[in-house]
Amino acid sequence: MSQFAAFESRIVPLPVDNVDTDQIIPARFLKTTTKDGLGKQLFCDWRYLADGSENPGFILNQPRAKDAAVLLAGDNFGCGSSREHAPWALTQFGFRAVISTSFADIFKNNSLKNGLLPIVVSKDMHARLFALAANDRTSITVDLASQSVTLPDGASFEFAVDSFSKTCLLEGIDELGYIRKHEAQIAAYEGGRPVTLNTLQPAA
Repeated sequence: MSQFAAFESRIVPLPVDNVDTDQIIPARFLKTTTKDGLGKQLFCDWRYLADGSENPGFILNQPRAKDAAVLLAGDNFGCGSSREHAPWALTQFGFRAVISTSFADIFKNNSLKNGLLPIVVSKDMHARLFALAANDRTSITVDLASQSVTLPDGASFEFAVDSFSKTCLLEGIDELGYIRKHEAQIAAYEGGRPVTLNTLQPAA
């Protein structure tokens, strides 16, 4: 996982509430154990027509979505099943942050563990961002280090993120990587522990 640095991006608006993980990445694509190719399957049933061609009316197929890294979603984004493939598909498409008024807890946690930043905003800011997104050239700046989003007029707002997830994202490590950073301390602790009785070994 790469380190999460501040970035500037256009906004891709998806004004749909209660988008569940099966809509983000349909269950038929869950057989894979890698992230490869999942970006093409993101929102597959909305993104493609019955003949397999792109649906020109869907936002991800429009020029404004090319190279954009911020998805502006409706309320309760990521509800439904707990599949990690949902944040995988979003990051493989190129999204680095999703903004909503609320996220399903499991989706939010899966996102933070897989390099996708879920940003919760107030209803007023949510509406303001959708108004800004009406201009497909509008860009915002997302800065995880300062936990802030800066708008085109220079105004900014802060967002919450737990300190552990923030550390992992900024350093580009997962939970295992965080543990491995402390191998020396763990070894020292284990080396200083008293020898304990092996209760699994039969008595002589």
